Amino acid sequence: MTVLILGLVLFLGMHSVRIVAGPFRDVQVAARPGLWKGLYSLVSAVGLGLIIWGWMLYRPAAPVLYDPPVWGRHLAMALVWPAFILLAGSNGPVGKIKAAVQHPMLIGIILWSLAHLLANGDQASVLLFGGFLVFSVADLVSALGRKTPAPVAVGVLPDVIMVVAGTALYALFVFVLHRMLFGVSPLG
Repeated sequence: MTVLILGLVLFLGMHSVRIVAGPFRDVQVAARPGLWKGLYSLVSAVGLGLIIWGWMLYRPAAPVLYDPPVWGRHLAMALVWPAFILLAGSNGPVGKIKAAVQHPMLIGIILWSLAHLLANGDQASVLLFGGFLVFSVADLVSALGRKTPAPVAVGVLPDVIMVVAGTALYALFVFVLHRMLFGVSPLG
């Protein structure tokens, strides 16, 4: 459990600097952009690696905190699909979907986290997905509070690319990668 928690603290902590110390972050980015990006990337990569390793170590022995509802797995499958679509288009050009959602990565992570909490009741999963859910909601509230202009859609092609890419990634994860990477098939 310690490895998982350390990974969450590093990864989510680094990603939370903008939320809790925005002016400090802005000064660092302006004064030493290369150093800041390098440190941010390094801490995030180490944190992500520890999260994955810690979850895989802890999950087999993690106590069950609640029994997920039978329908939870089905709803999870339905929520993860739009999550993948939003994540796939989060850094691309602005289409109607991205313009409407404004923060597709955060909304995608919120959907992904909720979905996994509906399908998993063990302590390792609750720490992992609950941590990401709390972080994403806090970051979304913070982002909505910043004065940034709403993105303007440039057409429908970005939406088509977003939906096709997200759907392809979703199918790849459902049918191949989830079992291969995490030892669990979402299909049962």
